[in-house]
Amino acid sequence: MKRIALIVLAAFIGGAAAIGGYKMLENNTTGLTLAEKQNVHFASNPSTISSAGSVDFVQAAAAVSPAVVHIKTTFASSGSSGGGSPMDMMEEFFGGGRGGRSQRAPRAASGSGVILTPDGYIVTNNHVVENAEKIQVILSDRRKVEARVIGRDANTDLALIKVDASDLPVVKMGNSDNVQVGEWVLAVGFPLDLQTTVTAGIVSAKARSIGILGRGQQPTEEEYEEYQRTGKVKQRTNNSIESYIQTDAAINPGNSGGALVNANGELVGINSAIASQTGTNEGYGFAIPVNLAKKILEDFKKYGSVKRGYVGVTFQELNADAAEELKVSDVSGLYVSDVLPNGGGAAAGIRKGDIIKKVGGREIFSSPDLQETIGRLSPGDKVQLTISRDGKEQNVGVTLKGDESIGKPSTALASRATGTTISKLGASFAPASAATKAKYGVKNGVVVTGVEPGKAFDNLDIPKGLLVTAINGKAVNNVRDIEAALPTSRSGKTTVSGVGPNGNYTFSFN
Repeated sequence: MKRIALIVLAAFIGGAAAIGGYKMLENNTTGLTLAEKQNVHFASNPSTISSAGSVDFVQAAAAVSPAVVHIKTTFASSGSSGGGSPMDMMEEFFGGGRGGRSQRAPRAASGSGVILTPDGYIVTNNHVVENAEKIQVILSDRRKVEARVIGRDANTDLALIKVDASDLPVVKMGNSDNVQVGEWVLAVGFPLDLQTTVTAGIVSAKARSIGILGRGQQPTEEEYEEYQRTGKVKQRTNNSIESYIQTDAAINPGNSGGALVNANGELVGINSAIASQTGTNEGYGFAIPVNLAKKILEDFKKYGSVKRGYVGVTFQELNADAAEELKVSDVSGLYVSDVLPNGGGAAAGIRKGDIIKKVGGREIFSSPDLQETIGRLSPGDKVQLTISRDGKEQNVGVTLKGDESIGKPSTALASRATGTTISKLGASFAPASAATKAKYGVKNGVVVTGVEPGKAFDNLDIPKGLLVTAINGKAVNNVRDIEAALPTSRSGKTTVSGVGPNGNYTFSFN
Protein backbone atom coordinates (compact mmCIF):
# COMPACT_ATOMS: atom_id res chain seq x y z
CA MET A 1 0.00 0.00 0.00
CA LYS A 2 2.81 2.40 0.93
CA ARG A 3 4.51 1.66 -2.42
CA ILE A 4 1.33 2.47 -4.36
CA ALA A 5 0.95 5.72 -2.41
CA LEU A 6 4.53 6.68 -3.28
CA ILE A 7 3.92 5.98 -6.99
CA VAL A 8 0.75 8.10 -6.98
CA LEU A 9 2.57 10.91 -5.17
CA ALA A 10 5.48 10.81 -7.63
CA ALA A 11 3.07 10.90 -10.58
CA PHE A 12 1.24 13.85 -9.06
CA ILE A 13 4.48 15.77 -8.46
CA GLY A 14 5.73 15.01 -12.00
CA GLY A 15 2.48 16.15 -13.59
CA ALA A 16 2.42 19.33 -11.53
CA ALA A 17 6.03 20.08 -12.49
CA ALA A 18 5.27 19.56 -16.20
CA ILE A 19 2.21 21.81 -16.09
CA GLY A 20 4.13 24.42 -14.11
CA GLY A 21 6.95 24.32 -16.63
CA TYR A 22 4.56 24.82 -19.54
CA LYS A 23 2.89 27.71 -17.75
CA MET A 24 6.22 29.38 -17.04
CA LEU A 25 7.21 28.97 -20.69
CA GLU A 26 3.80 30.17 -21.84
CA ASN A 27 4.20 33.34 -19.82
CA ASN A 28 7.68 34.00 -21.19
CA THR A 29 7.45 33.69 -24.97
CA THR A 30 9.49 36.75 -25.90
CA GLY A 31 11.72 35.99 -28.86
CA LEU A 32 9.96 32.80 -29.89
CA THR A 33 8.83 32.30 -33.47
CA LEU A 34 5.13 32.10 -34.29
CA ALA A 35 5.40 28.31 -34.67
CA GLU A 36 7.16 27.98 -31.31
CA LYS A 37 4.51 30.11 -29.61
CA GLN A 38 1.88 27.83 -31.12
CA ASN A 39 3.68 24.75 -29.82
CA VAL A 40 3.78 26.20 -26.31
CA HIS A 41 0.11 27.17 -26.43
CA PHE A 42 -1.18 23.83 -27.70
CA ALA A 43 1.12 21.80 -25.45
CA SER A 44 -0.58 23.38 -22.44
CA ASN A 45 -4.01 23.52 -24.13
CA PRO A 46 -4.36 20.16 -25.91
CA SER A 47 -6.96 19.84 -28.63
CA THR A 48 -10.18 18.00 -27.84
CA ILE A 49 -10.79 17.17 -31.50
CA SER A 50 -10.25 13.61 -32.67
CA SER A 51 -7.31 13.15 -35.02
CA ALA A 52 -9.66 11.36 -37.36
CA GLY A 53 -11.72 14.50 -37.80
CA SER A 54 -15.44 14.94 -37.42
CA VAL A 55 -17.90 14.48 -40.25
CA ASP A 56 -20.36 16.98 -38.77
CA PHE A 57 -17.62 19.63 -38.21
CA VAL A 58 -19.16 20.77 -34.91
CA GLN A 59 -15.95 20.49 -32.92
CA ALA A 60 -13.82 22.03 -35.69
CA ALA A 61 -16.16 25.01 -36.05
CA ALA A 62 -16.32 25.52 -32.30
CA ALA A 63 -12.53 25.42 -31.98
CA VAL A 64 -11.81 27.81 -34.86
CA SER A 65 -14.60 30.41 -34.84
CA PRO A 66 -13.50 32.32 -31.69
CA ALA A 67 -10.05 32.91 -33.21
CA VAL A 68 -11.25 34.28 -36.56
CA VAL A 69 -11.66 38.05 -36.30
CA HIS A 70 -13.48 40.75 -38.19
CA ILE A 71 -11.16 43.40 -39.63
CA LYS A 72 -12.46 46.86 -40.52
CA THR A 73 -10.21 49.34 -42.27
CA THR A 74 -10.47 53.01 -43.17
CA PHE A 75 -8.76 54.46 -46.23
CA ALA A 76 -8.04 58.03 -47.21
CA SER A 77 -10.00 59.48 -50.11
CA SER A 78 -8.43 59.02 -53.49
CA GLY A 79 -8.81 61.37 -56.37
CA SER A 80 -6.89 59.35 -58.91
CA SER A 81 -8.77 57.60 -61.63
CA GLY A 82 -8.32 54.19 -63.06
CA GLY A 83 -7.17 51.05 -61.35
CA GLY A 84 -4.36 48.60 -61.44
CA SER A 85 -3.24 48.46 -57.84
CA PRO A 86 -3.33 45.12 -56.02
CA MET A 87 -6.26 46.38 -53.95
CA ASP A 88 -8.30 47.38 -57.00
CA MET A 89 -7.46 44.12 -58.70
CA MET A 90 -8.42 42.02 -55.68
CA GLU A 91 -11.71 43.90 -55.31
CA GLU A 92 -12.64 42.57 -58.75
CA PHE A 93 -12.26 39.00 -57.46
CA PHE A 94 -12.83 39.48 -53.77
CA GLY A 95 -14.65 42.80 -53.30
CA GLY A 96 -13.99 44.93 -50.25
CA GLY A 97 -17.04 47.16 -50.63
CA ARG A 98 -14.95 50.33 -50.84
CA GLY A 99 -16.70 51.78 -53.84
CA GLY A 100 -15.26 53.68 -56.81
CA ARG A 101 -11.87 55.33 -56.69
CA SER A 102 -13.26 58.75 -57.56
CA GLN A 103 -14.79 59.15 -54.10
CA ARG A 104 -13.49 61.98 -51.91
CA ALA A 105 -14.94 60.77 -48.61
CA PRO A 106 -12.90 58.32 -46.51
CA ARG A 107 -13.56 54.78 -47.61
CA ALA A 108 -14.07 51.71 -45.49
CA ALA A 109 -13.46 48.02 -46.13
CA SER A 110 -14.18 44.80 -44.33
CA GLY A 111 -12.26 41.55 -44.15
CA SER A 112 -11.24 38.72 -41.86
CA GLY A 113 -8.15 37.59 -39.99
CA VAL A 114 -6.89 34.57 -38.05
CA ILE A 115 -5.27 34.82 -34.59
CA LEU A 116 -2.06 32.79 -34.49
CA THR A 117 -0.72 33.54 -31.01
CA PRO A 118 -2.34 34.38 -27.65
CA ASP A 119 -0.50 37.74 -27.59
CA GLY A 120 -2.22 39.04 -30.70
CA TYR A 121 -0.39 38.19 -33.95
CA ILE A 122 -3.03 37.95 -36.70
CA VAL A 123 -2.63 36.83 -40.31
CA THR A 124 -4.76 38.37 -43.04
CA ASN A 125 -4.44 39.37 -46.71
CA ASN A 126 -2.28 42.20 -47.93
CA HIS A 127 -5.17 43.60 -49.92
CA VAL A 128 -7.27 43.87 -46.75
CA VAL A 129 -4.87 46.27 -45.00
CA GLU A 130 -2.87 47.81 -47.86
CA ASN A 131 -2.88 51.63 -47.66
CA ALA A 132 -5.22 51.55 -44.65
CA GLU A 133 -5.00 54.57 -42.35
CA LYS A 134 -6.76 52.74 -39.53
CA ILE A 135 -7.14 49.02 -38.85
CA GLN A 136 -9.73 47.93 -36.32
CA VAL A 137 -10.07 44.32 -35.17
CA ILE A 138 -13.32 43.07 -33.63
CA LEU A 139 -12.62 40.10 -31.39
CA SER A 140 -15.01 37.24 -30.66
CA ASP A 141 -15.95 38.83 -27.31
CA ARG A 142 -17.04 41.97 -29.25
CA ARG A 143 -14.09 44.06 -28.09
CA LYS A 144 -12.71 46.51 -30.65
CA VAL A 145 -8.94 46.96 -30.70
CA GLU A 146 -6.68 48.82 -33.10
CA ALA A 147 -4.01 46.89 -34.96
CA ARG A 148 -0.70 47.85 -36.50
CA VAL A 149 0.93 46.27 -39.53
CA ILE A 150 4.00 44.16 -38.80
CA GLY A 151 4.62 43.31 -42.45
CA ARG A 152 2.84 42.79 -45.73
CA ASP A 153 3.72 41.36 -49.14
CA ALA A 154 1.89 41.96 -52.40
CA ASN A 155 3.65 39.03 -54.10
CA THR A 156 1.86 36.52 -51.88
CA ASP A 157 -1.04 38.76 -50.74
CA LEU A 158 -0.18 38.09 -47.09
CA ALA A 159 0.00 40.46 -44.14
CA LEU A 160 0.77 40.11 -40.44
CA ILE A 161 -0.85 42.54 -38.01
CA LYS A 162 -0.63 42.84 -34.24
CA VAL A 163 -3.08 43.88 -31.53
CA ASP A 164 -2.13 44.63 -27.94
CA ALA A 165 -4.05 41.91 -26.10
CA SER A 166 -3.35 38.70 -24.21
CA ASP A 167 -4.88 35.26 -23.67
CA LEU A 168 -6.57 35.34 -27.05
CA PRO A 169 -8.03 32.19 -28.68
CA VAL A 170 -5.76 30.69 -31.32
CA VAL A 171 -6.21 28.61 -34.48
CA LYS A 172 -3.70 25.77 -34.74
CA MET A 173 -1.60 25.84 -37.90
CA GLY A 174 -1.74 22.55 -39.80
CA ASN A 175 0.27 21.10 -42.67
CA SER A 176 -1.04 22.12 -46.09
CA ASP A 177 1.23 19.56 -47.78
CA ASN A 178 -1.02 16.85 -46.32
CA VAL A 179 -4.19 18.35 -47.79
CA GLN A 180 -5.76 16.03 -50.37
CA VAL A 181 -8.09 16.78 -53.26
CA GLY A 182 -11.55 15.72 -52.17
CA GLU A 183 -10.86 16.37 -48.47
CA TRP A 184 -13.51 18.21 -46.43
CA VAL A 185 -12.61 21.77 -45.42
CA LEU A 186 -14.33 24.67 -43.67
CA ALA A 187 -14.14 28.36 -44.59
CA VAL A 188 -14.56 30.67 -41.59
CA GLY A 189 -14.87 34.44 -41.84
CA PHE A 190 -17.14 37.47 -42.05
CA PRO A 191 -18.70 37.44 -45.54
CA LEU A 192 -20.90 40.31 -46.70
CA ASP A 193 -20.52 42.00 -43.28
CA LEU A 194 -22.31 39.12 -41.56
CA GLN A 195 -21.11 37.85 -38.21
CA THR A 196 -18.89 34.76 -37.96
CA THR A 197 -19.93 32.38 -40.73
CA VAL A 198 -18.80 28.79 -41.30
CA THR A 199 -19.24 27.07 -44.67
CA ALA A 200 -18.15 23.61 -45.75
CA GLY A 201 -16.88 22.13 -48.98
CA ILE A 202 -14.09 20.02 -50.37
CA VAL A 203 -10.64 20.74 -51.74
CA SER A 204 -11.21 20.97 -55.48
CA ALA A 205 -7.58 21.33 -56.58
CA LYS A 206 -4.10 22.20 -55.33
CA ALA A 207 -1.23 24.33 -56.69
CA ARG A 208 -3.70 26.44 -58.64
CA SER A 209 -2.51 29.65 -60.33
CA ILE A 210 -5.15 32.16 -61.44
CA GLY A 211 -2.92 35.05 -62.59
CA ILE A 212 -4.40 37.57 -60.20
CA LEU A 213 -1.38 38.89 -58.29
CA GLY A 214 0.97 39.79 -61.14
CA ARG A 215 -1.59 42.13 -62.65
CA GLY A 216 -1.21 44.47 -59.68
CA GLN A 217 2.48 45.22 -60.21
CA GLN A 218 3.11 48.86 -61.08
CA PRO A 219 5.66 49.89 -63.76
CA THR A 220 8.94 51.48 -62.74
CA GLU A 221 10.03 54.84 -64.16
CA GLU A 222 12.35 53.11 -66.64
CA GLU A 223 9.52 50.92 -67.91
CA TYR A 224 7.27 53.96 -68.22
CA GLU A 225 9.95 55.86 -70.14
CA GLU A 226 10.47 52.90 -72.47
CA TYR A 227 6.73 52.82 -73.09
CA GLN A 228 6.83 56.55 -73.92
CA ARG A 229 9.69 56.04 -76.37
CA THR A 230 8.49 52.88 -78.09
CA GLY A 231 4.80 52.57 -77.33
CA LYS A 232 5.48 49.00 -76.19
CA VAL A 233 5.14 47.52 -72.74
CA LYS A 234 8.29 45.69 -71.69
CA GLN A 235 7.76 42.15 -70.49
CA ARG A 236 8.73 42.02 -66.83
CA THR A 237 9.64 39.35 -64.33
CA ASN A 238 6.62 38.39 -62.24
CA ASN A 239 7.71 37.72 -58.66
CA SER A 240 4.24 36.85 -57.39
CA ILE A 241 3.68 33.36 -55.96
CA GLU A 242 0.37 31.70 -56.70
CA SER A 243 -0.10 28.13 -55.57
CA TYR A 244 -3.64 28.24 -54.21
CA ILE A 245 -5.75 25.57 -52.60
CA GLN A 246 -9.01 25.64 -54.56
CA THR A 247 -12.24 24.88 -52.70
CA ASP A 248 -15.97 24.93 -53.32
CA ALA A 249 -16.71 25.96 -49.72
CA ALA A 250 -18.82 29.12 -50.02
CA ILE A 251 -16.50 32.15 -49.92
CA ASN A 252 -17.74 35.69 -50.48
CA PRO A 253 -16.51 39.30 -50.18
CA GLY A 254 -15.48 39.80 -46.55
CA ASN A 255 -14.07 36.26 -46.17
CA SER A 256 -10.77 37.65 -47.40
CA GLY A 257 -8.03 36.84 -44.87
CA GLY A 258 -10.18 34.27 -43.07
CA ALA A 259 -9.43 30.66 -42.26
CA LEU A 260 -9.60 27.54 -44.39
CA VAL A 261 -9.39 24.63 -41.94
CA ASN A 262 -9.52 20.86 -42.18
CA ALA A 263 -11.93 18.62 -40.28
CA ASN A 264 -9.51 18.61 -37.34
CA GLY A 265 -9.85 22.37 -36.98
CA GLU A 266 -6.29 22.97 -38.21
CA LEU A 267 -5.48 25.99 -40.38
CA VAL A 268 -4.47 24.82 -43.86
CA GLY A 269 -5.04 28.02 -45.87
CA ILE A 270 -5.79 31.76 -45.81
CA ASN A 271 -8.82 32.57 -47.97
CA SER A 272 -7.81 35.13 -50.57
CA ALA A 273 -9.83 35.22 -53.78
CA ILE A 274 -12.82 33.97 -55.70
CA ALA A 275 -13.34 33.48 -59.42
CA SER A 276 -16.76 34.88 -60.16
CA GLN A 277 -18.75 36.60 -62.89
CA THR A 278 -21.05 38.20 -60.31
CA GLY A 279 -18.65 39.14 -57.49
CA THR A 280 -20.15 36.55 -55.14
CA ASN A 281 -19.62 32.84 -54.62
CA GLU A 282 -19.88 30.60 -57.66
CA GLY A 283 -18.04 27.64 -56.18
CA TYR A 284 -14.45 28.66 -56.95
CA GLY A 285 -12.55 29.93 -53.93
CA PHE A 286 -8.79 30.12 -53.46
CA ALA A 287 -6.66 30.00 -50.31
CA ILE A 288 -2.94 30.54 -49.71
CA PRO A 289 -1.38 27.31 -48.33
CA VAL A 290 -0.40 27.74 -44.70
CA ASN A 291 3.01 26.13 -45.27
CA LEU A 292 3.90 28.99 -47.62
CA ALA A 293 2.38 31.51 -45.20
CA LYS A 294 4.49 30.24 -42.28
CA LYS A 295 7.75 31.36 -43.86
CA ILE A 296 6.38 34.72 -44.98
CA LEU A 297 4.88 35.46 -41.57
CA GLU A 298 8.08 34.56 -39.72
CA ASP A 299 9.98 36.98 -41.99
CA PHE A 300 7.45 39.70 -41.18
CA LYS A 301 7.92 39.09 -37.46
CA LYS A 302 11.71 39.00 -37.66
CA TYR A 303 12.50 41.55 -40.38
CA GLY A 304 9.27 43.43 -41.14
CA SER A 305 9.50 42.31 -44.77
CA VAL A 306 10.04 39.15 -46.81
CA LYS A 307 13.56 37.85 -47.39
CA ARG A 308 12.94 35.86 -50.53
CA GLY A 309 15.38 33.53 -52.25
CA TYR A 310 15.45 33.06 -56.01
CA VAL A 311 16.80 30.44 -58.38
CA GLY A 312 17.46 33.21 -60.90
CA VAL A 313 15.81 31.78 -64.01
CA THR A 314 12.75 32.55 -66.07
CA PHE A 315 10.77 29.66 -67.44
CA GLN A 316 7.77 28.51 -69.43
CA GLU A 317 5.41 25.69 -68.49
CA LEU A 318 5.52 22.80 -70.88
CA ASN A 319 2.53 21.05 -72.43
CA ALA A 320 2.00 19.41 -75.79
CA ASP A 321 1.53 22.71 -77.63
CA ALA A 322 4.48 24.46 -75.93
CA ALA A 323 6.72 21.45 -76.54
CA GLU A 324 5.86 21.51 -80.25
CA GLU A 325 6.57 25.23 -80.48
CA LEU A 326 9.89 24.93 -78.61
CA LYS A 327 10.80 21.75 -80.51
CA VAL A 328 11.43 19.66 -77.38
CA SER A 329 10.26 16.14 -76.63
CA ASP A 330 9.24 16.75 -72.98
CA VAL A 331 5.59 17.71 -72.45
CA SER A 332 5.93 18.37 -68.71
CA GLY A 333 8.27 20.44 -66.60
CA LEU A 334 9.51 24.02 -66.83
CA TYR A 335 11.51 25.13 -69.88
CA VAL A 336 14.27 27.56 -68.91
CA SER A 337 13.90 30.53 -71.24
CA ASP A 338 16.56 32.71 -69.61
CA VAL A 339 19.21 32.52 -66.89
CA LEU A 340 19.64 35.78 -64.98
CA PRO A 341 23.15 37.13 -64.32
CA ASN A 342 24.58 36.67 -60.82
CA GLY A 343 21.82 34.25 -59.82
CA GLY A 344 22.03 30.90 -58.09
CA GLY A 345 20.96 29.12 -61.26
CA ALA A 346 23.79 30.67 -63.26
CA ALA A 347 26.31 29.72 -60.56
CA ALA A 348 25.01 26.13 -60.56
CA GLY A 349 25.44 25.84 -64.32
CA ILE A 350 21.79 25.89 -65.40
CA ARG A 351 21.49 26.90 -69.07
CA LYS A 352 18.84 28.30 -71.32
CA GLY A 353 16.96 25.36 -72.84
CA ASP A 354 17.26 23.13 -69.77
CA ILE A 355 14.00 21.65 -68.49
CA ILE A 356 13.40 21.62 -64.74
CA LYS A 357 11.74 18.29 -63.95
CA LYS A 358 11.91 18.02 -60.14
CA VAL A 359 12.50 20.15 -57.08
CA GLY A 360 13.76 18.38 -53.96
CA GLY A 361 12.95 15.06 -55.63
CA ARG A 362 9.30 16.02 -56.22
CA GLU A 363 8.07 16.06 -59.80
CA ILE A 364 7.09 19.41 -61.29
CA PHE A 365 4.12 19.86 -63.60
CA SER A 366 3.44 23.61 -63.34
CA SER A 367 5.05 26.83 -62.16
CA PRO A 368 3.24 26.80 -58.75
CA ASP A 369 4.95 23.47 -57.99
CA LEU A 370 8.33 25.23 -58.11
CA GLN A 371 7.31 28.68 -56.88
CA GLU A 372 5.68 27.49 -53.66
CA THR A 373 8.67 25.33 -52.75
CA ILE A 374 11.16 28.13 -53.43
CA GLY A 375 8.83 30.63 -51.73
CA ARG A 376 9.30 28.79 -48.43
CA LEU A 377 13.08 29.27 -48.57
CA SER A 378 15.43 32.18 -47.92
CA PRO A 379 18.57 33.59 -49.54
CA GLY A 380 21.44 31.24 -48.78
CA ASP A 381 19.26 28.14 -48.61
CA LYS A 382 20.12 25.27 -50.92
CA VAL A 383 17.70 23.35 -53.09
CA GLN A 384 18.20 20.38 -55.39
CA LEU A 385 16.75 20.65 -58.88
CA THR A 386 16.56 17.82 -61.37
CA ILE A 387 16.99 19.11 -64.92
CA SER A 388 16.78 17.47 -68.31
CA ARG A 389 19.49 18.46 -70.81
CA ASP A 390 19.84 16.79 -74.18
CA GLY A 391 17.45 14.07 -73.03
CA LYS A 392 19.46 13.17 -69.93
CA GLU A 393 18.50 14.02 -66.37
CA GLN A 394 20.95 15.36 -63.82
CA ASN A 395 20.72 16.78 -60.31
CA VAL A 396 21.90 20.33 -59.70
CA GLY A 397 22.39 21.94 -56.29
CA VAL A 398 21.35 25.60 -56.31
CA THR A 399 22.09 28.14 -53.59
CA LEU A 400 19.32 30.72 -53.63
CA LYS A 401 20.18 34.41 -53.81
CA GLY A 402 18.29 37.54 -52.83
CA ASP A 403 16.69 39.73 -55.46
CA GLU A 404 19.13 42.57 -54.76
CA SER A 405 21.89 40.81 -56.70
CA ILE A 406 20.07 38.90 -59.46
CA GLY A 407 19.94 40.57 -62.85
CA LYS A 408 19.40 43.92 -61.16
CA PRO A 409 20.54 47.36 -62.29
CA SER A 410 23.04 49.36 -60.28
CA THR A 411 22.19 50.83 -56.88
CA ALA A 412 21.92 54.29 -58.42
CA LEU A 413 19.42 53.10 -60.99
CA ALA A 414 17.37 51.24 -58.37
CA SER A 415 17.28 54.36 -56.20
CA ARG A 416 16.26 56.43 -59.18
CA ALA A 417 13.35 54.13 -59.99
CA THR A 418 12.01 54.39 -56.46
CA GLY A 419 12.59 58.09 -56.00
CA THR A 420 12.59 60.25 -52.89
CA THR A 421 9.37 61.25 -51.13
CA ILE A 422 8.43 64.87 -50.39
CA SER A 423 5.86 64.66 -47.59
CA LYS A 424 4.25 68.06 -48.25
CA LEU A 425 3.42 67.04 -51.81
CA GLY A 426 2.59 63.45 -50.93
CA ALA A 427 4.67 62.13 -53.81
CA SER A 428 8.10 60.75 -54.65
CA PHE A 429 10.34 62.03 -57.43
CA ALA A 430 13.38 60.99 -59.44
CA PRO A 431 15.47 62.98 -61.95
CA ALA A 432 14.14 62.70 -65.49
CA SER A 433 16.29 60.97 -68.07
CA ALA A 434 17.66 62.81 -71.08
CA ALA A 435 15.34 60.80 -73.33
CA THR A 436 12.26 61.87 -71.35
CA LYS A 437 13.24 65.54 -71.42
CA ALA A 438 13.97 65.34 -75.14
CA LYS A 439 10.60 63.71 -75.78
CA TYR A 440 8.74 66.64 -74.21
CA GLY A 441 11.12 69.32 -75.45
CA VAL A 442 12.16 70.55 -72.00
CA LYS A 443 15.59 71.15 -70.46
CA ASN A 444 14.80 70.14 -66.90
CA GLY A 445 12.35 68.11 -64.84
CA VAL A 446 11.69 65.32 -62.35
CA VAL A 447 9.42 62.35 -62.85
CA VAL A 448 6.65 61.53 -60.35
CA THR A 449 7.50 57.97 -59.30
CA GLY A 450 4.81 57.51 -56.63
CA VAL A 451 1.68 59.20 -55.23
CA GLU A 452 0.43 58.72 -51.65
CA PRO A 453 -3.36 58.27 -51.24
CA GLY A 454 -5.13 61.24 -49.66
CA LYS A 455 -2.16 63.62 -49.99
CA ALA A 456 -1.73 66.75 -52.16
CA PHE A 457 -0.81 65.17 -55.50
CA ASP A 458 -3.49 62.51 -55.12
CA ASN A 459 -6.15 65.14 -54.36
CA LEU A 460 -5.05 67.10 -57.45
CA ASP A 461 -5.25 63.96 -59.64
CA ILE A 462 -1.56 64.22 -60.54
CA PRO A 463 -0.71 60.66 -61.61
CA LYS A 464 2.50 58.71 -61.37
CA GLY A 465 4.72 59.18 -64.43
CA LEU A 466 4.12 62.85 -65.18
CA LEU A 467 7.09 65.20 -65.62
CA VAL A 468 7.29 68.13 -63.17
CA THR A 469 9.36 71.00 -64.58
CA ALA A 470 8.85 73.74 -61.98
CA ILE A 471 7.66 74.33 -58.40
CA ASN A 472 6.51 77.89 -57.59
CA GLY A 473 8.08 79.04 -60.86
CA LYS A 474 11.50 77.58 -59.99
CA ALA A 475 13.01 75.02 -62.35
CA VAL A 476 13.59 71.62 -60.73
CA ASN A 477 15.97 68.84 -61.68
CA ASN A 478 16.17 66.89 -58.45
CA VAL A 479 14.72 66.60 -54.96
CA ARG A 480 17.02 69.32 -53.60
CA ASP A 481 15.57 71.76 -56.12
CA ILE A 482 12.03 70.85 -55.03
CA GLU A 483 12.84 71.36 -51.36
CA ALA A 484 14.43 74.74 -52.12
CA ALA A 485 11.47 75.87 -54.26
CA LEU A 486 8.66 74.94 -51.86
CA PRO A 487 9.14 77.85 -49.39
CA THR A 488 9.35 80.49 -52.16
CA SER A 489 5.60 80.97 -52.65
CA ARG A 490 4.43 84.51 -51.81
CA SER A 491 0.69 83.91 -52.05
CA GLY A 492 0.67 80.99 -49.64
CA LYS A 493 -0.13 78.61 -52.49
CA THR A 494 2.14 75.98 -54.00
CA THR A 495 2.16 75.89 -57.80
CA VAL A 496 3.27 72.81 -59.71
CA SER A 497 4.04 73.03 -63.44
CA GLY A 498 4.86 70.21 -65.79
CA VAL A 499 4.14 68.28 -68.95
CA GLY A 500 2.60 64.91 -69.78
CA PRO A 501 1.16 62.95 -72.71
CA ASN A 502 -1.83 65.33 -72.81
CA GLY A 503 0.21 68.55 -72.84
CA ASN A 504 1.25 71.14 -70.28
CA TYR A 505 -0.38 71.42 -66.87
CA THR A 506 -0.37 73.73 -63.85
CA PHE A 507 -1.80 72.96 -60.42
CA SER A 508 -2.07 75.18 -57.35
CA PHE A 509 -3.00 74.31 -53.78
CA ASN A 510 -2.74 75.81 -50.32
